Amino acid sequence: MTSTRRLIHRLLAAGLLAASLPVQAAAQRGPAPNPSVLPADVLALACAPTMVFEAPPTPLRITGGQDSFVRRVFQPGDLVTLNAGTDNGIEVGQEYYVRRVQVTGGRAVTRETPGMIRTAGWIRVYAVDDRMALATITHACDTIEADDYLEPFVLPTVAAVSAEKPKAQRGNYGRVLLGTDRRASFGLGDFFIVDRGSKHGVEPGAQFVIYRDKRQPESFLYELGEAVAVDVKPETSTLRVTLSRDALSAGDFVAIRK
Repeated sequence: MTSTRRLIHRLLAAGLLAASLPVQAAAQRGPAPNPSVLPADVLALACAPTMVFEAPPTPLRITGGQDSFVRRVFQPGDLVTLNAGTDNGIEVGQEYYVRRVQVTGGRAVTRETPGMIRTAGWIRVYAVDDRMALATITHACDTIEADDYLEPFVLPTVAAVSAEKPKAQRGNYGRVLLGTDRRASFGLGDFFIVDRGSKHGVEPGAQFVIYRDKRQPESFLYELGEAVAVDVKPETSTLRVTLSRDALSAGDFVAIRK
C-alpha cells in the first residue's frame, strides 16, 4: 500500500473524509480554515516579496492534491500532499510558508538576473506518514501551486516607524528594483525592493523618499512619494509605499531619511 493510500485510510478511519464519499467526489477536503485573526499589517508583511541572488534550497515541496484528477492549483481548505514525512522530521501541526522563485524567461538565479520570492501563503500539516504528509492551506496570498517550496512559518514583526522625519540623504541614492510578480509599477500600500540593505545602513522601520529624474536640464528631482523598510537583507530591502503622488516605477531613486 502506498504512503498516500495509508494516509487516506487513516483519515477515513477518523471520519475526516466521510463527507467526501462516494469515491466520485471531486476532491477530499481538510478541515475548514479558521478566519485569520492576525492584524492586516502582519498579514500583508507575511505576503511581501523578497529578492535573492542565489536559488534558495527547496527540498520540501507541494507535490499535488487529493483529487480524482491531476490538479496543480489549490485554495484554502484543500488537502495538499508534501514530499516528506516523519523520516524528514515532519510532524502534525507544523506550519510552513509556501513560496516560489520568479525569474525572467526561465533564466537561472544569479547576481545579474536575481529572482523574486513570491510568498503564496502558508499551510498546516494535518497527517503524516513516514515519507509523505498531508497539509491544509490556512492562508493564501496568491494561488498555491504544485511544486511550490516550503520554509518554516514564523510570523513577521512589524517594525516601529518614528513620527520624526529627518532630512533625506541625497548623496547616496538607491534604486527601485521590482515587486511581487516582478511588477515594475507601484502605488500606495504596495511592496517593492530597493538595492539598499543593512550593508548600507538600512534598518527595519527606516523611512525613504522616492524621487524621479525627469531628465530636464537645470531641474530638481521630482519627489514622488515615501516608503518604509519592512524587511532588510544585507544588500536589498523590501519597502512599503506610505505616500504616493504618482505611480512609482522601477529605476526611480530612493533616499533614506537620516
